[in-house]
Amino acid sequence: MASSALSGDTSHQPQTSRSRAIASAIIVTIGGFIFGLDAALISGGIGQISEQFRLSDLQLGAVVGAPGFGVLFALVITGAICDRIGRRKTLILIAALYLVSAITSAIAPSFETLVLARGLGGLAFTSLSVASIYIGEVAPARTRGRLVALNQLNIVIGLSVAFFISYGLFNLANSGAEWVERYGIADQTWRWMLGAEIIPALIWLVGLLYVGESPRWLYRTGKVDEAEAEAARLYPPGTAAEIMAEVRADAEGEEAGFPIGKVIKLLFGTHLRKALFVALLVALVQPLTGINAILFYAPLVFEQVGIGEDAALAQAVIVGLVSVVFTAIALVLVDRLGRRFLIKVGLTAAGLSLLLCWWAFSQATYVLQAGDLAILADTVDIQALGPLVGQPFADDVAFKSAMVDALGFDAARAREGELIAAAITVNSTAILFGIVAFIAAYNFSIGPVLWIALSELFPTRVRGVAVTGCAFVVSLMSYFVQQFFPWQLANWGAATVFLFYASIIFTGLILLFWKLPETKGKTIEEIEAEFRAA
Repeated sequence: MASSALSGDTSHQPQTSRSRAIASAIIVTIGGFIFGLDAALISGGIGQISEQFRLSDLQLGAVVGAPGFGVLFALVITGAICDRIGRRKTLILIAALYLVSAITSAIAPSFETLVLARGLGGLAFTSLSVASIYIGEVAPARTRGRLVALNQLNIVIGLSVAFFISYGLFNLANSGAEWVERYGIADQTWRWMLGAEIIPALIWLVGLLYVGESPRWLYRTGKVDEAEAEAARLYPPGTAAEIMAEVRADAEGEEAGFPIGKVIKLLFGTHLRKALFVALLVALVQPLTGINAILFYAPLVFEQVGIGEDAALAQAVIVGLVSVVFTAIALVLVDRLGRRFLIKVGLTAAGLSLLLCWWAFSQATYVLQAGDLAILADTVDIQALGPLVGQPFADDVAFKSAMVDALGFDAARAREGELIAAAITVNSTAILFGIVAFIAAYNFSIGPVLWIALSELFPTRVRGVAVTGCAFVVSLMSYFVQQFFPWQLANWGAATVFLFYASIIFTGLILLFWKLPETKGKTIEEIEAEFRAA
């Protein structure tokens, strides 16, 4: 195919090339689906895991946040590995890590081994940054935004599927069927949830074997003939020639395969520091919206409203569906309306949504009535709760503390959702609307725009190190959010937590409005030229 394109025989080349380019992008973005699945499957099992291993708030945070911690180590070296062995081989290694992590997480016999197994999966979370690098180098400028956003769409599809799986397994575990008991689905539901990742991880690993290498990386590492051949396979002849002309112009007069020390010097000592500042700003704002607190702990968050575990899982399914719909909308509009427009509108809506949740939780009261004890009689020690009947609690922190004092930590934690449901008086409609609106706004804006920005802001010679460095910042902030959210909820209360993240969103909105450039429809080289001229 490559030889026919180079010799001028192009009768069938355009359709084949377009198909190969699209297929490569789709296969690479399956990693986003695996990421979403891995991230959200744990949310359905946190109650059972916490009860089985008798976890404290910080231990629960460690289980959920372990992948975020593991990825910190991987990101230190992923940029160098990606530049050394190529984008394709790095993605294959990542897929293998996902597979091993899924298997070991499902069979983990203890808290410690579960944390280690999930931490191993965190090493594979670099799939997001490597996919952005690959798509940013392979996609033409007119479609690059949509293709990178496709990675984000697959993330939220993975999240949505994970919520469906969790909800389905929860109902199956409570069906009373004999075979459900026999296969351990009832009392080990969380293992089946985490094991659901095994098959898609294996499919992705096999699919990556058919993905070609980035022509830009091949050219930059001195493999000129291979770069031209790969470009001919990926693009129609005219587009392939344009892409290679851009690559040659970008590389003219520069050595191939920059050592990491020189890359760092370029990033901090030239016009590229302006691009780095913008990229780091986006990388900080995205996780500090609090998105991972709501997504990874979705059932726990919804239980704070008092709707119970079954309804909380059902609400999580709605969150997943909303994520898919609004990411798809962003996918369609990102190359029409531009990155800045989505950021301005989306972050404004996200901040207002969290403020609505803060207001509703700040008005909530918690009072156990005598009739509530009859409802709770089958699950908790109602005699221990007797002295608390009729006593009002101004917030969830005081109420949970009283429950722990009366029942003990393990019993209070295991039945927290039921206790809150019995005692709370709150505008649940406002809170549920606020959470769903926040999810919609996030996925319309900073969710997909982060990875689009990282794929566009840096030229090829520094992209591997720069993107993975920014991804390290994203992962570090995400880890802190995941690790400490249970502690924040227990010690600050729901109202203060929502106000905290709303404040960060509005601060980030002001800074991004000031610094984020519009990159819609521009080549990588044109974007760099603008930073050089600024």
